[in-house]
Amino acid sequence: MTIKTPPQAPPTWTLTPEQITAETEAVIAAAKNLHDQVAAIESPTFETVIKALAEADSVRYGQVNQLSFYHHVSGDKQVRDSSTKAEEQFRDFDIEAGMREDLYKVVNAVFNQKPDVDQESERLLEKMNLDFTRNGLALPKEKRDVLKELQKKLSNLEVAYSKNLGEETGYILFTLEELAGVPEDVISQFSVVDGKYKMTFKYPDIFPVMKYAQNPDTRRRAFVGDQNKVTENCDLLIQAIKLRAEIAGILGYKTHAAYVLEERMAKSPESVITFLNDLREKLAGAGKTEIAKLLKLKAKNQEALGLPPDDSFNVWDYRYYDRLLLETEYEVDAQKIAEYFPMQSTVEKMLGIFETLFSLKFVEVTGDERSVWHEDCKQFAVWKDDSGEDEFVGWLYFDLHPREGKYGHAANFNLSPGYTDKEGKRVYPVTALVCNFSKPSANKPSLLKHDEVVTFFHELGHGIHDLVSVTKFGRFHGTNVARDFVEAPSQMLEYWCWQKNELKNLSSHYLEPSKTIDDDLIEKIVKSKHVNGGLFNLRQLHFALFDMTLHTSDGSIDVTKAWNEMREEISLMQQANETTYGYASFGHLMGGYDSGYYGYLWSQVFAADIFYTKFLASPMNTTAGLQYRDTILRPGGSKEESDNLKELLGREPNNVAFLSELGVKN
Repeated sequence: MTIKTPPQAPPTWTLTPEQITAETEAVIAAAKNLHDQVAAIESPTFETVIKALAEADSVRYGQVNQLSFYHHVSGDKQVRDSSTKAEEQFRDFDIEAGMREDLYKVVNAVFNQKPDVDQESERLLEKMNLDFTRNGLALPKEKRDVLKELQKKLSNLEVAYSKNLGEETGYILFTLEELAGVPEDVISQFSVVDGKYKMTFKYPDIFPVMKYAQNPDTRRRAFVGDQNKVTENCDLLIQAIKLRAEIAGILGYKTHAAYVLEERMAKSPESVITFLNDLREKLAGAGKTEIAKLLKLKAKNQEALGLPPDDSFNVWDYRYYDRLLLETEYEVDAQKIAEYFPMQSTVEKMLGIFETLFSLKFVEVTGDERSVWHEDCKQFAVWKDDSGEDEFVGWLYFDLHPREGKYGHAANFNLSPGYTDKEGKRVYPVTALVCNFSKPSANKPSLLKHDEVVTFFHELGHGIHDLVSVTKFGRFHGTNVARDFVEAPSQMLEYWCWQKNELKNLSSHYLEPSKTIDDDLIEKIVKSKHVNGGLFNLRQLHFALFDMTLHTSDGSIDVTKAWNEMREEISLMQQANETTYGYASFGHLMGGYDSGYYGYLWSQVFAADIFYTKFLASPMNTTAGLQYRDTILRPGGSKEESDNLKELLGREPNNVAFLSELGVKN
C-alpha cells in the first residue's frame, strides 16, 4: 500500500478565546442567513429547501463540534470557558431554528409533495419534518413561545452541569497508613500535601484506591467523596427533570421518556421497563449468590487484617472484594496482567486488529506536521485498502492521559462528520478518543489493566464507526444512529479482548517486549469474564431504572431518595445509611442519554448476536469483518438499524447469545 498525501488537511487547534467567540458568531450568522433565505422560498422543492439545509448543516456540524470540543480538552481555562459559552450559543440557536414556523412551512410543503428521491434523501426529508413536529410546530404560537423558553432553560442547565463536571478538582488527603494495600506505583503519582497523599476523583487515582485499600473506611471515604464531588449539579438535574416533564406535556406526550423513545428502537417506556425488569428478575438470583460468596471472602479478609467482623456488604466493598476474588480464586492479578499491556505497543497492536478486520491503515503523524490541541495527543491519517488502491478515510486523534480541566471519563467525540458537499466532493470525517489512562512514571511506561484495554477497544469502536461510515448527509454519519443501538458496534468489538489468540497477540511485556502473556494467565482472564457478572449488571440496571423512573415521572420525584433507595434495592448492596448524590455526576442524564441509559444493556443483545453469529468461530475473519463494516458501520443512521441487522444476520436478531453469555437461562 503506497500512502499518499491526505486529500484533506486536518483541523487546526490554535484558536484563542476571542477567536472562538468570533467564529461562533459567524457560524450562527451564516446559518440564520441561510434559514431566512430558505424560509422565503415561494415554490419550495427538495433541492432548494431540504438539500440546501442539509448541505449547510453538514458543514456546520463540524464547525460546531470543533468549537465546542475545546471545553473538554484545552489546557487553557479561558479557552474552555469561551468554548462552553459557544456551546450554549449553538444550543440556543438550534432551539430557535427548530421553532421557526416559516422554516417548518417550506419543509412540510416539500414533505407533502412526496418527491421522488433516493432512499437516504427520503429518510432525511422524513426526519427533518418530524424534527419540527416534535418541536411543537403544530401547536398554537403561545404554546410554542413557552416551549422555546423552557428548552433554552433546559439546554443551559445541561451545559452548566457538564461544565461543572469538567472543571471538578476535588480530592481527599490520606495518610500512607490509610492507603495500605494500594500499589506503590499508584501512590507515587499522588501529590503530597501537608504530609498526606492527594487522591483526586480521576479514574487513575480513585479506582486503585477502591480496588486495593485494605481499610474499609478509606474506601468508604473515597466512594462517598466521589459520589458527592459536584453537589452543585444536584439542583441542575432536579430542575432539568421538571422541565423535561413540562416540555413533554406541552408536546402532548405522557412523559419525557415517551417523547424520547418515539425515535428509538425500543419505541416506548413500557417496552424498556419490561426489558429491564425481566433482566433484573433473571439476574437477582445470581447477584445474591455472588454477594454470599463475597461475604465469606470478606469475613476471612477482615480477620486476616485484624479488623472486627462486619456482615454487611457495602457498595464501596464491591471493587475491593471483586479484585480479591479474582486474585485468590481465579488468580487474576490486575497489576501483573498490566505488565503485558504497555500502552504504546498495545495500541499499535490494537490498531493492527482493526487494520486486518476492516482493511484499514493507520499512519501516525509526527513532528512539526502534527496538528493537535495538546502535546499528549496522537494524530493518525486513516486509509482504506480493499483492492490495493489506497483511499483516504479520515483523521483520528488519541488524547489518553488525565490533566486538569480535561473531560474526566472515556469517550469518542466526532469532530466533523463525513458527507458529500454541494459540488459532489467527499468530505472526510475527523474523530477523537478522549480517555484518562495513567501517565508513564519515571521507571515504567503507562501500563493498561485488562479492563482499560476493554475500555480502549470500546471507545475505538466508536471511532472506527465514525471513520468508515459513508453517507451523503452529515446528519446520518457514523454514530448518528438510534441511541439504543449506538453502543452495539463498540460492545461487539469488546469480545476481541476476551479471545485467547487476540489477547496473546495484543500483549508484550514492558521489560521483555518479545515475551507475550502466557496461556495460563490468558485462561484465567477468560474464565474471570463474568465473575460477579450478576452484580455488575444489577449496577447497570440501577442506573437504567433510575433514569427511567425520573423520566416517567411528572418531575415532582424526590431524586436523592430515589437514587439511594433504588441502589440498595436493585444492586443488592448496602451503603450504611450514607446519603450520596451520585446523580450529580451521572453525566449521561445531562449529556444526551436521558431516558436512554437502558441502551447499554439493550444494545448488548445485538452485540452478542453479531459476535456469536459472525465472529465467534474465527474472530480475525476479514471477509466477515468487511461484511460487518459495510452492512452495519458504513450506512451510519441512513437506514433503519433493524434492517441492517437483519441483512447481516440473515434473520431477525434475538437474545439467545446475550443470555448465554451471562449464563442466564432464557
